[in-house]
Amino acid sequence: MECNLYFLSYPIYRTLSGKLSWSHYQELLLISDEKKRSFYEKETVNANWSVRELKRQIKTSLFERLLLSQGDENKEKVLELALKGNEISKPSDIIKDPYVFEFLGIPEEKTVMESDLEKTLITHIEKFLLELGKGFMYVGSQQRITLVNTHYYVDMVFYNKMLRSYVLIELKTGKLMPDAVGQINMYLNYYKTEINDDMDNEPIGIILCTDKDSIQAEYALGNLSNKIFASKYTLYIPDREELEMQVEKIVKNYKAKQK
Repeated sequence: MECNLYFLSYPIYRTLSGKLSWSHYQELLLISDEKKRSFYEKETVNANWSVRELKRQIKTSLFERLLLSQGDENKEKVLELALKGNEISKPSDIIKDPYVFEFLGIPEEKTVMESDLEKTLITHIEKFLLELGKGFMYVGSQQRITLVNTHYYVDMVFYNKMLRSYVLIELKTGKLMPDAVGQINMYLNYYKTEINDDMDNEPIGIILCTDKDSIQAEYALGNLSNKIFASKYTLYIPDREELEMQVEKIVKNYKAKQK
C-alpha cells in the first residue's frame, strides 16, 4: 500500500531528489496536500534536514506558520512556498509567528523568568537554531553595549549569512510592551554604527513575547527606520487544525477579493 501511495504521489522518478532517503519520503507521503508536501520536500533538501528534523517541522506546522507570518497570505504565496521552499531574500523572510519551543520541555502552565528562558535556549542552541531557520549562526548572549558610561545587554545575538545581517533577539515572558521596542531600536542603532562592517547589511531586531496586541504592535513598530519584528512564542506544539483553518480563512478571503 505504501509503495502504491509512493508512485501515485511521485509518478515520474526524475522529479525525486537524490538527496532524500526513502525514510524522508515515508514521512512526506503522510502529507495529503500536494502543495504542503512539495514545500516540505524542498525545505528538506534546501536545509539538509534529517528525518528527525523533518518530522519536527511537520509536527510544529512550519508551512502554516510561515504563511501566517506574512500578514497578507494569498494563493500566490502558497504556490511560491510549494515550488521554491522558503527563500531568504529580505528580513521578513526569516520571521515566524509563532515560534515553537516545545523542545525545551517547559510545561505550558509553568512561570518562567526571562533569564531562565535564555539559559535554556542556549542549552538547546542547536534546536533553537533549527527553529530560527536557515542561515543563522550564534554569536552570543548578554552582549554588552555601553552608552554614556551605562551598560546595556542584548539577550541573544545571531548572524544570518544569507541576509548578511546581525539579528538581535530580546526575550519577553509577557505581552509586547512599547518600551521593549524602544530598547531594541537603540541596540540596532548601536550595532549599525559601531559593530557593522562595510559588508554587513542593517541589523534586524526580533522581540519574542508570549502575546501581542495587533493594534498596539502596529503603532509601536510603525515608521521605524530599523527592521524590528515582534513574534509570539509558545512552549508547546500548536494546534495544527487551528493553524490550517486560519490559513484557509485568509486564502479564502483573498480569493473573494480577486473576484
